[in-house]
Amino acid sequence: MRLTNRQSDLLAILSLLLAATLWGLFWYPLRWLDGQGLGGVLATGTIYAGALAVGAPVLWRRREFGRDPLGLSLMALAAGWCNLAFILAVIQGPVLRVLLLFYLSPVWAVLFGRWLLGERLRPLAYTVVAAGIAGALVMLWQPGSGISWPPARADWLALSSGMAFALSNVLIRRQQGVSVFYKTVVSWVGVLAVVVLWLVCHGLPPLAPVPGRAWLAALAIGAGGMLVMTSSVQYGVTRLPVHRSAVILLFELVAGALSSWLLAGERIRPAEWTGGGLILVAALLMAWRQLEEDRRRERRRPSCR
Repeated sequence: MRLTNRQSDLLAILSLLLAATLWGLFWYPLRWLDGQGLGGVLATGTIYAGALAVGAPVLWRRREFGRDPLGLSLMALAAGWCNLAFILAVIQGPVLRVLLLFYLSPVWAVLFGRWLLGERLRPLAYTVVAAGIAGALVMLWQPGSGISWPPARADWLALSSGMAFALSNVLIRRQQGVSVFYKTVVSWVGVLAVVVLWLVCHGLPPLAPVPGRAWLAALAIGAGGMLVMTSSVQYGVTRLPVHRSAVILLFELVAGALSSWLLAGERIRPAEWTGGGLILVAALLMAWRQLEEDRRRERRRPSCR
């Protein structure tokens, strides 16, 4: 049965809302695994090993990897740090604060797009950068010392995760000849590579007895949950304009804020409301910038008449 355009758009919107909700709730099973003795690094490795078990057959497509081995490898490492740092951040820090600092990624995307792709910065792009950085400064301001500097390890992890996310997205845009799912599976390999590098540099963490159900849950989250979240995002973003999907995916902040308040009793400070609002403005302006670019491309297309 073929879907009408309206039905297809509705399904894409629901798909993105599902993905945003699952990512906003992702902190809860991660903290449960941590409480079972399966810490952030090992939990990350186990989850993405489960995901890779599902996507591994795709890796045999050597022709796709051969198109740009260096670019794909860099993309995988950036995605790897993005995911590991994000998981460690939501385990260690307040959920909404971590999500808001992560959502500074539009600022880094603008800067990386300029440096790596040579994209021109229009006035709206400067506004995106200014609003995002202002929001971060407000959130990170320490009244006692007067220094806007990440005071906690989770803040650093969240900021660096957003940077790595923006970098991986810019590198993904350079891989136009590679299928979306192949790039996704390669990014899962990157997560495992970064986990191994972390363990080589820091050594194995002290291993407490971990119940078998925790290992099985982590594998199931990877093989099932990660596949659903990834597929939902892919389905939505391929059927909706980028500016619409970017705004819908901001629902992750709502899901994260509500779930952390209801399940963990986390409160939001006034500085986080103010700084978070500015970061949201930056994200919405980024979506508006993409809409304007789409309109310019449409105007440049030759008329069929």
